[in-house]
Amino acid sequence: MLKRMAWLTAASALLTTLATAPARADSAWQKVGGDVRSGVSGLAYEGRTSSGSGVDVLAVHDNKGAGQKRLSRITHWEGADGISPITWDGPEPVDLEAIEAIPGMPGEYLALTSRGIVHRLKVAGPKATVVDYSPLPAIGEGDDFESFALVAQNGKLAVLWADRGAGADRPATLYAAPLTFAPWGQPQFGTVTRRAYRAAYPTGDGTRHISDISVTDSGRIIVSSASDAGDDGPFDSAVSDAGRVSVSATGRVRVTLAASPSVLGTFPEYKIEAVECLPGSTDALLGTDDENLGGYVRTMPFCEA
Repeated sequence: MLKRMAWLTAASALLTTLATAPARADSAWQKVGGDVRSGVSGLAYEGRTSSGSGVDVLAVHDNKGAGQKRLSRITHWEGADGISPITWDGPEPVDLEAIEAIPGMPGEYLALTSRGIVHRLKVAGPKATVVDYSPLPAIGEGDDFESFALVAQNGKLAVLWADRGAGADRPATLYAAPLTFAPWGQPQFGTVTRRAYRAAYPTGDGTRHISDISVTDSGRIIVSSASDAGDDGPFDSAVSDAGRVSVSATGRVRVTLAASPSVLGTFPEYKIEAVECLPGSTDALLGTDDENLGGYVRTMPFCEA
């Protein structure tokens, strides 16, 4: 009788676990990490594979401990992914959340931490070298950054980034500024503008209104939003058309946010923290940081002009 009761108790516990654990049944998502240290916090396009059928992208990880991986290369094509580590050469950042290729500077990138430190990198093969680093301007009280995008128009550069926000009481703050570089490589920011942004989906106490940003060639601002209830979920996400950005020939940056953001897709059970519009394509590569459940990537046609 005791053995039977023990078996029933164990079976009941297993059923409860299966009922509450997040399902990962969507085969469109491809797994690229299996634990809390290998989720995808940001993505940057690096180039097409030699066959042209896939893409190489750089992925940042939000690790904080000394010697833990900060950067990986993902070779993505439909049906499979290859992942290789990249050695970080320079001061180790704490909590990297976003990365972006610098337009017109092959092999160079800007990577952002949650507290607003921008690292300029040169990436060659399996090594990333820190060229310089600088804080973002106009950091607000309590700002927590997960997003970063560069815009090249009319021969000028601009940068967008956002405090992610938190639930109904704290919308995201989207920042924008002109961007130049000092002769020694340090990023330099012009006049900063701010806009408040609320996600149309998801909603609730755990909502991060902007978890990443990408900008199409025509200036559409594509953002991800995510809900995080803890290291084991449940998670929820969406990708939306948030508005437009333009950069004039004099370097003036103009951001117009949609009064009602258009939700392009929703993704229950996943926490999207990376959106990267792929050049020469209408596809966005999405990446997740699902904490203890690892990281996943997939493409979606969200980057039409």
